[in-house]
Amino acid sequence: MRSIRIGLAQIDATVGDLAGNTAKIIDWIGRARALGADLVAFPELAVTGYPPEDLVLRRSFVTDNLAALDEIVAATRGIAAVVGFVDVDNDAIYNTAAVISDGRLVRRYHKQYLPNYGVFDEQRYFQRGYESPVFVIAGVDVGVNICEDIWYPDGPTREQAAAGADLIVNINASPYHRAKGAFRENMISTRASDNAVVICYVNMVGGQDELIFDGHSLVFDERGDLLARGPQFREELIVHDVDIEGMNRRERPASGGGARITVSERPFSDEKPAVAPMIAPLLDPAAEVWQALVLGVRDYVTKTGFEDIVLGLSGGVDSSLVAALAADALGAEHVIGVSMPSRFSSEGSKADAYALAERLGMRMLTIPIEAPFAATLDTLSDAFADTQFGLAEENLQARIRGNLLMALSNKYGWLVLTTGNKSELATGYSTLYGDMAGGFAVIKDVPKTLVWELARYRNAVAGKEIIPQVVIDKPPSAELRPDQLDTDSLPPYEVLDPILKAYVEDDRSIDEIVAAGFDAALVQRVVRMVDRNEYKRRQAPPGIKITARAFGRDRRLPIANRYRPS
Repeated sequence: MRSIRIGLAQIDATVGDLAGNTAKIIDWIGRARALGADLVAFPELAVTGYPPEDLVLRRSFVTDNLAALDEIVAATRGIAAVVGFVDVDNDAIYNTAAVISDGRLVRRYHKQYLPNYGVFDEQRYFQRGYESPVFVIAGVDVGVNICEDIWYPDGPTREQAAAGADLIVNINASPYHRAKGAFRENMISTRASDNAVVICYVNMVGGQDELIFDGHSLVFDERGDLLARGPQFREELIVHDVDIEGMNRRERPASGGGARITVSERPFSDEKPAVAPMIAPLLDPAAEVWQALVLGVRDYVTKTGFEDIVLGLSGGVDSSLVAALAADALGAEHVIGVSMPSRFSSEGSKADAYALAERLGMRMLTIPIEAPFAATLDTLSDAFADTQFGLAEENLQARIRGNLLMALSNKYGWLVLTTGNKSELATGYSTLYGDMAGGFAVIKDVPKTLVWELARYRNAVAGKEIIPQVVIDKPPSAELRPDQLDTDSLPPYEVLDPILKAYVEDDRSIDEIVAAGFDAALVQRVVRMVDRNEYKRRQAPPGIKITARAFGRDRRLPIANRYRPS
């Protein structure tokens, strides 16, 4: 029976860590070989990490990545591999898949479709390829392509299938956002059935700055049925036997076809230990976002060289959620909370912050801000003479807190995590150089209503109140003036968040949002808040992308901008 055993190595690569990535790839090649794999595939740009951005404009970086590839090639005795790297031809650079076999580099495949939307700007760096060869690996006709290539019905997959490929290996660095997994599975299923091929889709895992890669590697057969699925948000080697002899080779689309290159006519080994098909269950929506955020915190902190984090712990749900995420990501022993009460801080909030810290097992500091606040007000007394206590005085408190957190960071080398959510960032309900001050904004893409959902989820998983229920239930307040509530400045979050999603993520017009049932004056007010606070968002720290359109890499608008939707 003609078959091929393929390994999909969904690894966590670190941008720029050529030595570390190379060592990991070689290690996982050995794991695949030990399991009798004929072919092992690694993610897109696995050698360099993704996205390498302007690093690829440095000739030394590209040269070093080619040297790393040579090490990987030498490690492929007794197995074939597909490995993503950066190729160069004269002055042109390419996003490339190396097809390697038994210690030799057989061929380079250059990515043909270069995404240039959302978080992607590959056309800034890479030239596109034009050839779609088919490789004979272990006696099986295999097409190799890269990420975006498979999203196009008339792309390389169609050409390779028409040229006789039975199996398509597609290597990816496909970033996560909510609900993308189901959409991705449907696309791969459609592409497989339309072309009557088996598709093996391997995706990267890990956090890289704002981006999360979720793994979720896949194998679909020629009927579009799922054969294998890797887990989400963790490294895994998915090994699967593809039965080529039993494939249903119905008529395929007529097309051209590239070269046919023989790599190996027979399997590398007839001794193959038994492997069970892996179909990892999909996480439910809240668990999926939680795991994405935990992975994002862990990788950002460790890949940037930090060990410990510090955050202001106010007793509110946002800071409580960030503390719980950080504890899950790093261990509570690496999380330091700081209570910074002012004259307006309620006893309940102070108690709630300490209750959370005790339940998580994290360290807690108390640094009251009354003395510096009073001193600053005294310093400004002449400048503020004959004015009422207002927003400037409120924001002073936030800025004092930001200053104290950054002082702790400087003294002890702790990374400051900010605790503002997407609803606040969208509307400007945040203080520049205050609660926005820090190194990483964990929940900057998490709407407030989702914050509450995630808090409830974390308690449900624990089977007890980790985040005190009173914190989840109490009306949100910045506590910067007496009896303050968020609803003094914002619509209720249950109303606000759908408007923000429509305007920010879905690009709906004011008329379209009003037609969906929202009050016209309210929509106009929210849109004005979003538009006039772009300058704040531009100065916010990076944070984890979990929606289809996040501020920063996804949504880029000019600050000096006089267009106002009517």
